[in-house]
Amino acid sequence: MEVFAYLIPYALEWANLVVRWLHVIAGIAWIGASFYFVWLDNSIRPPAPGSELARKGVSGELWAVHGGGFYNPQKYLVAPAELPRDLHWFKWEAYSTWLSGIALLTIAYYFNAQAMMIDKTVADLSSWQAVGVGVGALLLGWTVYDGLCRSPLAKHELSFGVAVFALLVGAAYGLTHLLSGRAAYIHVGAMIGTIMVGNVLMLIIPGQRKMVDAMAAGKLPDPKHGMRAKQRSVHNNYFTLPVLFIMISNHYAMTYRNDHAWLVLGGIMAAGVFIRHFFNLRHKGRTVWAYPAAGVALLLAVAVAIAPAPPAAHAAVDPATQFARVQSVIGQRCAVCHSAHPSQPGFATAPAGIMLDNADLIRQHAAQVYKQAVQLKAMPIGNMTNMTESERALLGAWFETGAK
Repeated sequence: MEVFAYLIPYALEWANLVVRWLHVIAGIAWIGASFYFVWLDNSIRPPAPGSELARKGVSGELWAVHGGGFYNPQKYLVAPAELPRDLHWFKWEAYSTWLSGIALLTIAYYFNAQAMMIDKTVADLSSWQAVGVGVGALLLGWTVYDGLCRSPLAKHELSFGVAVFALLVGAAYGLTHLLSGRAAYIHVGAMIGTIMVGNVLMLIIPGQRKMVDAMAAGKLPDPKHGMRAKQRSVHNNYFTLPVLFIMISNHYAMTYRNDHAWLVLGGIMAAGVFIRHFFNLRHKGRTVWAYPAAGVALLLAVAVAIAPAPPAAHAAVDPATQFARVQSVIGQRCAVCHSAHPSQPGFATAPAGIMLDNADLIRQHAAQVYKQAVQLKAMPIGNMTNMTESERALLGAWFETGAK
């Protein structure tokens, strides 16, 4: 049984690796397709009035060269006169991204909720309560977003965009007051991903099916289905940069480990939207540098706002005595995970490959220990080992006086 218990974290580590790899591949395919079709929609040019293409119902076309060949995509105002025999549906890119993302969320967070989702300084939750908060946030996010899309507000793009942004920032605020900062961020990302795949599953693909079914029955498709699908597709396009940031945010504790993590996320998401809007306009032939400038300014403002305070002056101490105390703290609070053979349940290998088993390794990784445990207070994860503020101060003083 002991061997089996040891192998479970190792198996989960491999499951995490494989599913994460799949998630990244599927995400590239989905977001790449999204970027391409938004670019295509914004770049096509209408045919000359009275031309053969115009008579066929083509609303726009363009010529492109890639991979040694020429391409001539055409978009029909409603539908072609005859249903093509081979029609590609862009759906599995979205479905596989979401399914692999939920699987990864389950493996990395739900199977180890005590370590990955709970911060008792934020809220003293049980594992099931934390998982319930996470799953509930995904369901609530889609329900509220879909309701906004079906409301009269959806006819006013700017007001609608502000409302959806407020929904996401509000979700970030609530989640950062219930879960660890890292788990809160990843659940806002999962909420956005659920909204995006919900758009594909519930609106875009069903609308396209209705258009195809109408053509198969010899009827003219109702253009409202295409318009609704287009609306949700554009929404997904604006979600892409925020969700991509959140996918990598777990590597940057400086963003989620502070008292206003929800506001930091809001600023970064807004920057992503401004930058995405710049490219969407540029595809249409309009170059408005104010949008990327606003995005960069927001990122700079966030960076300045969350910058760590400069170190304080420290009294002279005996280096040997100081390091002995440091090694004791790291042995109790950090090395349970950061060792060749972690004793902390749920960990098969040292996180990020950083081991703190002996004095040489502690000195080697002194900068990482200082950043994660002192400046960001991101480690120990969820403060599972109950590192105290005085212990963090000890580690800080040791590093700031030369890490001897």
